[in-house]
Amino acid sequence: MKKNPVVAVVGATGAVGREMLDTLVRRNFPHAEVRALASSRSAGSKVEFGSKTLTVQELTEDSFVGVDLALFSAGGSTSEKFAPCAVKSGCVVVDNSSAWRMDPAVPLVVPEVNPDDLSWHKGIIANPNCSTIQMVVALKPIHDAARIKRVVVSTYQAVSGTGQKAIVELENQVRQLFNGQESTNSVYPHRIAFNCLPQIDVFLDNEYTKEEMKMVLETKKIMGDDSIRLTATTVRVPVFYGHSESVNIETEKKLTSKEARAILSQAPGVRVLDNPGEKIYPMPILAAGEDETFVGRIREDESIENGLNMFIVADNIRKGAALNAVQIAEVLLERGLLRIA
Repeated sequence: MKKNPVVAVVGATGAVGREMLDTLVRRNFPHAEVRALASSRSAGSKVEFGSKTLTVQELTEDSFVGVDLALFSAGGSTSEKFAPCAVKSGCVVVDNSSAWRMDPAVPLVVPEVNPDDLSWHKGIIANPNCSTIQMVVALKPIHDAARIKRVVVSTYQAVSGTGQKAIVELENQVRQLFNGQESTNSVYPHRIAFNCLPQIDVFLDNEYTKEEMKMVLETKKIMGDDSIRLTATTVRVPVFYGHSESVNIETEKKLTSKEARAILSQAPGVRVLDNPGEKIYPMPILAAGEDETFVGRIREDESIENGLNMFIVADNIRKGAALNAVQIAEVLLERGLLRIA
């Protein structure tokens, strides 16, 4: 009889780690045991796992003995140090940081797009950037139907993408401003409340931000097509949950908006919300707490021959992180790609 895996969640006290635990419960992921791991600062604290309460254990190099699957969401330096330890213990790692994404020996996977890449994993699988995940879920069916040549994307990303401290900073700034006080900021370089910041992550030598180049490079790797040209502008907005993206696509073959709408309506993981006459379109408040990627405002770009515009929204903590990681784990289990002790 096939045994269920022992699962560890690394970074279990963070926003994404807690969502990973919740997602394992919601999707009834088979498990023999679930362990919550975090830094020494969080060791001994409690996290909820369905009807159970787990005691957080300190993450060490020996934490993965007897563990079959580890979901990491504790930052790049933690992943770089501990993921190889997990693999050495016979564990398969699904890592949510940027540490392994562009490593050619590591699959970068969105299950609706490139699940077959899991077959060549060597113990570590990378979870893509949140803004990339929701975009490629919508791009893949269009690419399959008409071959995408070029993408121009502008993002409107929620503060939860930065973490709990950014959520608190936005809350505090709104209170300060409503009470006539001077706002304070420490997470972002400028005030985020009632503002938009055209900078996510650091600026690189080419004058793009690291976030923008993540979208460019990760999309090509996930889609398995280096010929796709992509340019991105990523913006932080005063929204708590849900990343939005305005995406312009140029294809080789002409697709009408009606055809694109029909294709996306059948695409896995996509929910089309597109009835402008009734003011129905994707918004962060609709996507927050939902698993699907919402697509709307689908229309033909009248400035080029084969162009489409669309607006894409998803919960960045769910599909952009925790859900995608658990979906990867589900495919690994389904295809016998876990080495269960």
